[in-house]
Amino acid sequence: MKIRNCSIRRSCAVLSLVLWASAAGGASGPSYPSKPVRLIVAAPPGGSLDFIARIVAQDLGSSLGQPLVIDNRGGAGGNIAAELAAKAPPDGHTLVLVGPSHVINPSLYRKLSYDAVEDFSFITQIASGSYVIVVPPSVPVKTLKEFVARAKSKKDGVSYASPGIGQAGHLGMELLKTLAGFDAVHVAYKGTGPALIDLMAGRVDVFLSSTSGALPHVKSGKLKVLAVSSLKRSLLLPDVPTVAESGYPGYEVIGVYGLLAPAGTPRTVVSRLYEDMSRSLKLADVRDRLAAGGVDPVGSLPETFKAYVKAEITKWAKVVKQSGATAD
Repeated sequence: MKIRNCSIRRSCAVLSLVLWASAAGGASGPSYPSKPVRLIVAAPPGGSLDFIARIVAQDLGSSLGQPLVIDNRGGAGGNIAAELAAKAPPDGHTLVLVGPSHVINPSLYRKLSYDAVEDFSFITQIASGSYVIVVPPSVPVKTLKEFVARAKSKKDGVSYASPGIGQAGHLGMELLKTLAGFDAVHVAYKGTGPALIDLMAGRVDVFLSSTSGALPHVKSGKLKVLAVSSLKRSLLLPDVPTVAESGYPGYEVIGVYGLLAPAGTPRTVVSRLYEDMSRSLKLADVRDRLAAGGVDPVGSLPETFKAYVKAEITKWAKVVKQSGATAD
């Protein structure tokens, strides 16, 4: 009797190992990744997206046992990178890191060569980045409410800067104009840097800037920050109220930074990548490095990230329509 029970236990143990090995290998095979992984970045070197990519490449590459080779493909608002990734073999050896433009482009461009949702396997939202509403010291206001009141009262109006047509800094201000009921002239620049230079010089009145871009100038006293665009206060600026707290409930503008793979990538590969990224985003060192760059780690489930992107696409489609913005 004892011999029989022992035999059964051994058989069960062997079966368990077989099932575990099968589940671990799955469609991706036990050798994934079998070569370096290409990480396409939807932006040129420098800036928030490239900064996040280098953190991801270092830690995820270590977890996978293969290097992540960063391939910066800026241009066309992120469309070049997204198209390359969408058309790549769905074997897990090509990934793409997308930013805020991924949820805006479907409504900003009349025709895209890819579908921002259906042509991708969603892995995780790596981080979110808040924006700040900043004004030069020459603008005599201390709060967002005071700025809106001033904008409504000025006969010659006010102007706002943006890093480019269709960028979050443009459409986020359009959304605020609608909620707060004021008007302002849009002045588009080629990037955050030139916009900040003119803002500090007083050539424009206000700018919805990335937190990381504006923070050094806020600390030096060259800019005043009126509000942050996220629903929660920024850890970098804990004393600054959100736009919603300032009297405009429902306002939220955050940069979405997420990891995607081509549609059809095996589920085992997606799960492996999600689990490795989830583990990475819990590390204190990684979280501190992301926070230093003005973004907050997220690590959402693949299905949660996909649903969020769908909701953001719908949200920004309305704003783009109201603003009349187009990139074509």
